[in-house]
Amino acid sequence: MTQNINPTAQQNVVRFINAGSVDDGKSTLIGRLLYDTKSILVDQLESLSKTKHARVTSSDAGVDLALLTDGLEAEREQGITIDVAYRYFSTPKRKFIVADAPGHVQYTRNLVTGASQSDVAVILVDATRVDLNTKPATLLAQTKRHAAIVHLLGLRHVVFAVNKMDLFQFDETVFNSIKEAIEDLTEKIGLPQPTLIPVSALLGTNVVTASKDTPWYKGPTLLEWLEVLDTSPQSEKTALRFPVQYVARQDGSASDDFRGYLGQIESGSILKGQKIKVLPGNLEATVSEIYLGNRSDRNQAHSNNAVESAQTGEAVAICLSEDIDVSRGCLFVSADDVTPPTLSKQLSADLCWLDSEPLSLSRKYALRHTTNTVGAKVKGIQRVLDVETLSHASDIHALNTNEIGRVDFILQKPIVADLFEQSQHTGAFILIDETSNHTVAAGMIREVTAQ
Repeated sequence: MTQNINPTAQQNVVRFINAGSVDDGKSTLIGRLLYDTKSILVDQLESLSKTKHARVTSSDAGVDLALLTDGLEAEREQGITIDVAYRYFSTPKRKFIVADAPGHVQYTRNLVTGASQSDVAVILVDATRVDLNTKPATLLAQTKRHAAIVHLLGLRHVVFAVNKMDLFQFDETVFNSIKEAIEDLTEKIGLPQPTLIPVSALLGTNVVTASKDTPWYKGPTLLEWLEVLDTSPQSEKTALRFPVQYVARQDGSASDDFRGYLGQIESGSILKGQKIKVLPGNLEATVSEIYLGNRSDRNQAHSNNAVESAQTGEAVAICLSEDIDVSRGCLFVSADDVTPPTLSKQLSADLCWLDSEPLSLSRKYALRHTTNTVGAKVKGIQRVLDVETLSHASDIHALNTNEIGRVDFILQKPIVADLFEQSQHTGAFILIDETSNHTVAAGMIREVTAQ
């Protein structure tokens, strides 16, 4: 979640997820970015010399670039990425936070976690594992699954890096066949027009610098593409959404009584003196004080923590002029909001099912939405995505591990929610199994029925 409040500062930090199937070269790609941007310390280079490790190496770097992100010992032994590995690098233009996601199907939940915190998706496609004998060419099922998840999570920027093109002598015909398959995939699942780049992570082709091996490719390198993206948060353009996380009280004399409502501004901004509405009670109030951070004692009125306004991503304590009923789970919105969220006990959502136990129509779940948790019962499953054919199957009564489906819910009590396409913060939730306390699904709200 973006914490900076200055739009320029926000755009100066790019968070991207590096996704793809097993052995597509994801870790090597990130290692190449780290190496070519000179973001590797000398002792790291020495410990990763190819005299110590015999797996895939870069001939010019002299090190196993994949080991820069394969941090767990189990990953190094197996040559795969198990957990999400976060790495950081920078260029004169930008800073980058990259999440290297697992490729195995059983670790899809890790991909969802990494993608939910990212602005951009880099999906790696191993050219050697694409079936070029079909028309269009046939991509791996995991490539389709990752693309579908990226679409569901609402990432605005997606690039497909077609890797290992050196094994085809950088043949333009091969690239165009894969490009056609990717464009067919993105059209079917609803992704925006993707950027495609022919690369060799091992050799560094078109990763940081352009290569003369691909004279037919006139587009940017991967790093050049990342450096010029507009990643200013959409939440800056939406109205105020402030879920109350905690109510801080300090009783004293009439002049010293303090009540502050703590939380993070998920979208929009708030001003001292602004009229706000507290949902679900639909009560109006006036903002009397705003304090930055989680400190909420009255002495803040004389400190730098008292401010006139606060923006998206800031953690604040808000005081109101009126004494009204506000508790954890309430939502502050602008009093003049023309598109307020909906109070609803019935909703439909796209679910990425993450648990080993399938979704059960008879089981009760806990739905955690912003700072609110309510009981939820599955009313029915509308459809499930078949990642092989990209078609939807109906008349389904279960959702299994890593499957994606549209599900209808009935809630124990109403929540105040936006649609996911309107707000990724107040339009999303996680589903928890009340028996095991496992997070079993990530959900994106697509329809709500007004209370």
